[in-house]
Amino acid sequence: MRLFIALKPDAPFLAALNKTQERLRAAGAKGTYLAPDDLHLTLAFIGQWEEDITSLLPPVQKPFTLTMDRPGVFPEAKVLWAGLKPSPELYDLADRTRQALTQNGIPFDPRPFYPHITLMRKPVLPEGLDLSAFQMPRAVWTVEEICLYKSERDVSGMRYTVIGTGPRGSTPLSPDRPAGAPRKNMLY
Repeated sequence: MRLFIALKPDAPFLAALNKTQERLRAAGAKGTYLAPDDLHLTLAFIGQWEEDITSLLPPVQKPFTLTMDRPGVFPEAKVLWAGLKPSPELYDLADRTRQALTQNGIPFDPRPFYPHITLMRKPVLPEGLDLSAFQMPRAVWTVEEICLYKSERDVSGMRYTVIGTGPRGSTPLSPDRPAGAPRKNMLY
């Protein structure tokens, strides 16, 4: 199985992401748009791993909110994304997720965490479309759980399916990184 750990947006946030995709289409942006059910915020990409690792997912210690910010493009990855306003709780959850994988010997993509939700692959933007001035819908999402996904290719592209969710509620912080200690491998 190809696995990754991510957050699944709630229905109102997904509607705002879909509205963003519609606005991009109307502005002439072309590419492979992700289906609404496939939109997610990746915390750690694992890749090929045959075991179900749901039991290793850290809990969302208490619900927290994420706010849509601005669109952007990763040219080297060829994706157009919706960004999120900085959230200490999100960075902490990503850090704890990666620590759990490391402590259990599960390899993952070591690139720094940059919170975003991919909206489109292989974007082709029309001349004159200024993403820095693009109006994003106002949207806030309350994060309550973390998910283990598998990705599978079908005739229409990649499909992402939740195969497990982590526990809800608090657990002690890792002794490796007490509260307030700096995070490693994170972009702010």
